[in-house]
This record gives sequence, C-alpha cells and structure tokens, in this order.
Amino acid sequence: MGSSVNRIVGVVFGAVYLVVGLLGFAVTGGVGFIATEGGLLLGVFAVNPLHNIAHLLIGAALLVAGIVSTRAAKGVNTVVGAAYLLLGIVGFFLAGTAANILALNTADHFLHLASALVLLGVGLGAESVSHSTSRTATA
Repeated sequence: MGSSVNRIVGVVFGAVYLVVGLLGFAVTGGVGFIATEGGLLLGVFAVNPLHNIAHLLIGAALLVAGIVSTRAAKGVNTVVGAAYLLLGIVGFFLAGTAANILALNTADHFLHLASALVLLGVGLGAESVSHSTSRTATA
C-alpha cells in the first residue's frame, strides 16, 4: 500500500464504514427495511437496514479500491465523496418526508458532509496519477 494518501484513506474509511454497517444491524431490529425513522447508532446516527447495506457496499468499495491501487483508490474516493456531498445536501430536504428511505437525520447529514470533504479533498487533491516520465537533460 505504500505511502499513498488515497490508498490509506480508502482502506481506513472502508474499514470504518464496514464496521458501521455491521454495527447498524444491532440497532435496527424491528425497523422496516426502508423505514423513514431508524434505530440510533451510537445514540446519534439514524439507520435502517437499507442504510446499513449502503454502508457495507460503500465500505467494501473503498476498502477494495484502497488495496488494489492508487488509481482505484483515487477514483473511488472521488466518486464516493461526490455522492456523500450530494447526499449530505439533499438529506436536509429528505428528512421528515416519505422519500427518506435511508432514515437520515441531522447528525447523518453532517457526517456525510464531513466524509465528503475528506474523500473529495484526498481524491481530487492528493497524488496526481499520471504516467508522464521525467527526463533529465544531458550535456
């Protein structure tokens, strides 16, 4: 994995989201699959089974990409970061409506926005992935 910031962030965020996805099932017993109000993970973050599965899929994508290569990690970090930015913003408008199929609450919105900032910042800003070679001038 080396010292690639994208790979490290992908692996760390991937592992965290996998754990969060698994832990979410401990608080969603009796909660409908797409219930608009879910169980509270860590007493703060609302989740339902669909939200837990989303965390597992996102975690797996980040983790695998982080293990595979810098290019893969950079791409997945950027895509997931963009999706979280969109979800963080749109989530404020979904809460309290029938369209809130992930049982999002205010704490979720801010966590999604924070995740977006880190993932997009690293995905777009760290480690330019190019195949250009540097050449040294010879006399």
